[in-house]
Amino acid sequence: MLVRIVRMTFREDTLPDFHAIFDRSKHQIRAFPGNRHLELLHDPDNSAIRMTYSLWDSIDDLDAYRQSELFRTTWAATKRLFADRAVAFSGERMEVFGPDDL
Repeated sequence: MLVRIVRMTFREDTLPDFHAIFDRSKHQIRAFPGNRHLELLHDPDNSAIRMTYSLWDSIDDLDAYRQSELFRTTWAATKRLFADRAVAFSGERMEVFGPDDL
């Protein structure tokens, strides 16, 4: 399982535009082959920062999504709204702990 986190810093005035883009595309992203989960997060210390947290079956599935027309059009519209460059991280799950493991 591949975890992908993308941290995006927006111009404050563009946040409604970003949320509209995300709302239009989130169901298609979640339905993309190999996608298991998609969340939108916000930074509690910086109201201009949003993060996506997604789970993919494999790096190949993520790469297929990143080569898709859905990604190209969504990302092109999104990155015009940035105040700073996005930062993305990928990692493969090694261990998962639940509440019973604490």
